[in-house]
Amino acid sequence: MIAVILAGGYARRLWPLTREVAKPLLPVGGRRVIDYIMDKLRGLEEVSEVIVLTNFRFKRDFEKWAEQYAEVNLRLAYDSSRCEEEKPGAVKALSDVVSGIRDDCLVIAGDNLFTDDLKGILEGYRRRGTATIGLYDIGDLELARNYAVVQVDEELRIISIEEKPAHPKSSLVSTGIYVFPERILPKLSEYLEEGYCPDDLGRFLEWLLRSEPLYGYILSGEWYDIGTMETYRRALESFSRNG
Repeated sequence: MIAVILAGGYARRLWPLTREVAKPLLPVGGRRVIDYIMDKLRGLEEVSEVIVLTNFRFKRDFEKWAEQYAEVNLRLAYDSSRCEEEKPGAVKALSDVVSGIRDDCLVIAGDNLFTDDLKGILEGYRRRGTATIGLYDIGDLELARNYAVVQVDEELRIISIEEKPAHPKSSLVSTGIYVFPERILPKLSEYLEEGYCPDDLGRFLEWLLRSEPLYGYILSGEWYDIGTMETYRRALESFSRNG
C-alpha cells in the first residue's frame, strides 16, 4: 500500500501565519503537523512507500523537512503551482500523482491532526475491500457546514455525502483520510474528464458513491482540521498538553 499525504494547498484562511510556511509544516507541540501523520504511517506495516504531494512554492522547505526521514521510503512530488491561483486542485493533483501507481492507496490530507492509529480503518478496508473514508463526529451541525457531511447506516455503509451543505443532515464529517483500492484510482481521471470540480475530494466522493459502495470508519480520540486560527489554537493546546 502507498500512502499519499496531500500538502499542496496555500491555506489563505490562516494568512499571515501560512504566507511563508506550508500548513503541514506549522509547529504543534514542538513538532510539525505532518510529523504526527508520519508517526502514524511508520506504525503501519502495510505502507511500503510515502509520497508527500506539495507544490513548487514550498519545495525547498519540504526537502529540508524530509532529511529527518532518511530511513523511510519517502518521496516528494510536486504540482506545478507557486501560488493559489495556479494550483490544479486536490483531485487533479492526486490523479496525476497516482496515475502510475499499481497498488492500493491510503490518502491523508496534510493538515490533519488526529490521535487514532489508523489500524482500524485499514482493518475495515481489508474486511470489505472497498473504498473507506475516515469519519469524525464533530457534534455540531453549524460547524459541519464547513466539511463534507456524511450519513451512514448501522454497518457504516455510506448513504450520502454532501460537500459543505447549507443545512447538514448529520454532524458526521469526512476527515480527509481515505483508503482507495487500486481499481478506484483511474476513476479520479474519469471524474475530471466528465468536467467536475478538480479541487474538493468530497465532491469526488459524492460522484463515486453513485457507482461504488463506500464505507466509513469513525476515528477514535481527537481530530483537528487545521483550517482556521481557532482550530489551530485548539490543536496547539491539546497537543502541547498531551506531549
